[in-house]
Amino acid sequence: MGTAIHLSPARVFSFPARSHWKPPLIFSKRGLSTLSLLTQPTSVSTKDNNHHSLKIHNTTSSKTVYHDNWLESIAIAHLSKTIQETTGMKIDTPGYKGIVEVSAAMFRELSPTEQRALILKALEKAVPRFTLSMIMQMRLMPQSKFTREFYAVFTTLAFSWLVGPSEVRELEFEGRKERNVVHITKCRFLEEGNCVGMCTNLCKMPTQEFIKKNLGIGVNMVPNFDDMSCEIIFGQDPPAQEDDPAFKEPCYKLCNLKQSHSASCIS
Repeated sequence: MGTAIHLSPARVFSFPARSHWKPPLIFSKRGLSTLSLLTQPTSVSTKDNNHHSLKIHNTTSSKTVYHDNWLESIAIAHLSKTIQETTGMKIDTPGYKGIVEVSAAMFRELSPTEQRALILKALEKAVPRFTLSMIMQMRLMPQSKFTREFYAVFTTLAFSWLVGPSEVRELEFEGRKERNVVHITKCRFLEEGNCVGMCTNLCKMPTQEFIKKNLGIGVNMVPNFDDMSCEIIFGQDPPAQEDDPAFKEPCYKLCNLKQSHSASCIS
């Protein structure tokens, strides 16, 4: 069977027939708004020859370019080195790509359980002891609107080098509005790795467990695999893996690991 790709139906635009008609404005003062009519969907679903569910991510959009300052570069190098030492895998690539490459090696060679356990261990080693001790003191405070909003603000300010630009957003929590959500515009790790399984196994699951274990607060990470955004919701326990929508998403057909795999890669 051939690969079936479902595309959005074509749109027909009617234009005035009068002689003084002017062509539509493509470039406006506020940007390329009209061009959005001509763009294809962010992703379409298809199946490979083995009937595995796959997703073709729109790679026509420009890739985010990061200019890490010296402090961010130190943090990136420290995390990459810690992951390598924890896993015993040596990667010569410097910078953020080194983090992605060692993560990809883990994903290829280790089981999901091993991946999550090692990343959790690496996170605990990567955070300086005095910093970890300070944030663990927050566990002594009762969970409240203040603590949830504090964690959201802290995450936004402290980890843009790891996940990309983010902002604090509001969500209804137990009947009232709270600013306890971190909205990541486009996750740096997901964009660089371009792999659904790496996102869920090497970021979402171990990070949720790390925060719960060390901060004593539930957190639910909700990635959007269409636009590569993500929401980190403090105070909300994640669903069980079998009920988590993130584990029901098809893999990217253009995965950077260059292999066609089914949803079994994330379970």
